[in-house]
Amino acid sequence: MAENAPLVGIIMGSKSDWETMQPAADMLKEFGVEHECRVVSAHRTPDWMNEYAKTAEERGLEVIIAGAGGAAHLPGMVASQTVLPVLGVPVKSRALNGLDSLLSIVQMPGGVPVGTLAIGDAGSKNAALLAIRILANSRPELREKLRAFQKEQTESVLENSELC
Repeated sequence: MAENAPLVGIIMGSKSDWETMQPAADMLKEFGVEHECRVVSAHRTPDWMNEYAKTAEERGLEVIIAGAGGAAHLPGMVASQTVLPVLGVPVKSRALNGLDSLLSIVQMPGGVPVGTLAIGDAGSKNAALLAIRILANSRPELREKLRAFQKEQTESVLENSELC
């Protein structure tokens, strides 16, 4: 496997979901985690979705982050085709502000696990951090970067804790 092969796949059902999924890519970049970003639609490109999911492991991916809106079938359908961890990010929809997406992703039948994050940007960022934590189980350098990240967050809050 190539040294710079992606470890995390970020996929989304539509190019319009990129705005929500970009924070995941930004966070992975910040931690130096190789990743790829693709549009993979469960409904419009089901054969491509199956190929992506079934070949992910052999291509070196270790975690898949899947963002989807509306019916939000992408994370669950991908999880049904791979043994890799799949982290689902609900994308805000116009109709129900992302609640439909959240419920579609979180209500997976027993036996098809999808780790479901918050709706929108926060979910995207946290999906990347969770992927990094998964990767850090076998990569001490990532674990140290996570410790430094948490320390920076703590210091930032403490430095700004006085309001008046």
